[in-house]
Amino acid sequence: MKANTRLFGEIDIADDKIISLEDGMIGLPEYRNFALIFDEEKEKDKSSVMWFQSMDDPQTAFPVMQPNHVCPDYNPMVSDEMLRPLGGMTEDNTYVLVTLTAAPDPKDTSVNLKAPIVINTDTRRGAQIIVEDDYPVKYKIYDVVKGKKKAEE
Repeated sequence: MKANTRLFGEIDIADDKIISLEDGMIGLPEYRNFALIFDEEKEKDKSSVMWFQSMDDPQTAFPVMQPNHVCPDYNPMVSDEMLRPLGGMTEDNTYVLVTLTAAPDPKDTSVNLKAPIVINTDTRRGAQIIVEDDYPVKYKIYDVVKGKKKAEE
């Protein structure tokens, strides 16, 4: 499927890479089909920012990342009822992303740990859900990322 995106121009996305969100993203229920766009060279780098590109609207793409890079003990409680529409979830087919908000001051950059995107990689169905735990909507990540980069040097 060809997609004409605001950020990446025209790109070709294989049909088997489309992720369906039955209820769309929170606040945007009309956008239900997405593709995860990332730099293949950084695919194994859990700290890399990826894009959750709407296939329904070329102007809509969310920066996302894997939460465990910035919050290693992230393990939200989610009811089975919320995950049932995604198909049989296992540790191997569960992929979790959080949206990232870049701020003018990098120190205010944050991720939303309260409403992760949960994807069943076998069925390619996902949902953005509000977790039952007391995770913040704006979890600042600047110090965490900076600390990890220093440790790698």
